[in-house]
Amino acid sequence: MTLTRWHKPEHNWELSPFRGMTTLRDEIDTIFDRAFGQLLQPGHSPQLLAGWVPAVDLYEDKDALTVKCELPGMKKEDIDISLHEGFLTISGERKSEQKKKEGEVYRTERYEGRFSRSLALSSKVNHESINATYKDGVLTVVLPKAEDAKPKQIHVNVK
Repeated sequence: MTLTRWHKPEHNWELSPFRGMTTLRDEIDTIFDRAFGQLLQPGHSPQLLAGWVPAVDLYEDKDALTVKCELPGMKKEDIDISLHEGFLTISGERKSEQKKKEGEVYRTERYEGRFSRSLALSSKVNHESINATYKDGVLTVVLPKAEDAKPKQIHVNVK
């Protein structure tokens, strides 16, 4: 059994006999934008060509945003974290290891060089209480929410 996306039935074919083709074109454009959209935006480093982009998880609860970023084999001195205008940026450089001069490289899959990840934060954060830890190749950044960004419970009085 296959699942297909539901579309509102078309009733006015007399008005636009090519409407179905327009919808198909929009869907194809969306697919290409997802795959190659960053290549077309000036000033942005396209992930497709950037090489190494570390994996990131972002969690949110009522008190904080938590970011976990995989940075295996890096030293904490080579990692930079900044927060500016609602964007958390994690950047750094994985430096090359001493390579052997003898023999040929058979396979190389570990990336070296600079990287940068920027995440738009969904809530205002308390800048003074941000905490970052790095353990076992995972960077964890805890961003406590500002008081005005936390959900408020409103009690209803019954009369």
